[in-house]
Amino acid sequence: MSDDKVKRKQRVSERMARGYARAEQRNQEAREALEPLAEGERPTVVTLGAIVAALIVLSIAIGYAAGVEVNGEKPKLAQVVAPAVIMGMMAWGMWRARYWAVLGFQLVLVIVLFSAFFGLVVGASSVGQILGTLALLAVAGTFFYFMVKAMARIQMPNRERQ
Repeated sequence: MSDDKVKRKQRVSERMARGYARAEQRNQEAREALEPLAEGERPTVVTLGAIVAALIVLSIAIGYAAGVEVNGEKPKLAQVVAPAVIMGMMAWGMWRARYWAVLGFQLVLVIVLFSAFFGLVVGASSVGQILGTLALLAVAGTFFYFMVKAMARIQMPNRERQ
């Protein structure tokens, strides 16, 4: 390798190292700015997520009991119980401010976001569908955004106050 190439590689490597150091410094400052959850505390967005998950479970149960049909036929019991149990576990876990439950709910939100965006791009055929899908994207995206900070606080170990 020529001297120029070696020097260029070193400069790039040094710039990357400085960039990583600055990013790590910002990350550390963000971690220090977070307040750990008090005993029994639950972030508001996590409480809302728990309520939404519980309402989904309730709607699944009511829909099945009312005989709602999907594509012209009544769903099998397993098709109803599985999502109801999963959402019920997430509702319980979020109510207890459990990291795994918030993470699971965020996964559901990501699936909703991707599905809604895909539906907007490919399948939206009326103004009502477009507006409804945009509203869904806004609500799910906002939920997701605020849950990130809540997850960081839930995951934090309790620090001793000095």
